[in-house]
Amino acid sequence: MFTIENIEELLIDTIEFGHVIQAVANIETMVQPQDAWGYQTIIELLEQDSIDLLVVYQIDKVVGYCLYQVIFEQAEILRIGTHPDYQRQGIASQVFAKLNTELMNNKVENLLLEVRADNFSAIALYEQQGLAVIHRRKGYYQMPHRPAIDALIMQRVHL
Repeated sequence: MFTIENIEELLIDTIEFGHVIQAVANIETMVQPQDAWGYQTIIELLEQDSIDLLVVYQIDKVVGYCLYQVIFEQAEILRIGTHPDYQRQGIASQVFAKLNTELMNNKVENLLLEVRADNFSAIALYEQQGLAVIHRRKGYYQMPHRPAIDALIMQRVHL
């Protein structure tokens, strides 16, 4: 398994805040090409008190992230991604471990996320993390000249 240097919550008053957000936005364009969230979108989301960002560092490089929201006893992963050069090395599993600790410390009772039904590797990871499909949004993801893809809503209860 790939050993990462650090996973930490990004603080808004951090000097390298803008650089880190840009690195996350760059990874977004690689892992979410049809629907990437850009720099400004991420900044605006982080201005909300309920939204946090876990950042994965390898040396001084951002290699992964998890943008999530906690409202009362429920959390939702809004985005999670690993730079393509670092995928399939256990980084996302380590991000989940860190996120689970954060959520347990905040007495969060369940975790939700949405995933494309054709993203089989992500679904397998989420199932390994104890999430199960609770709903299917038919034809949710639509792209020109391609068949629509369902969205799966996955949930884990009792973290």
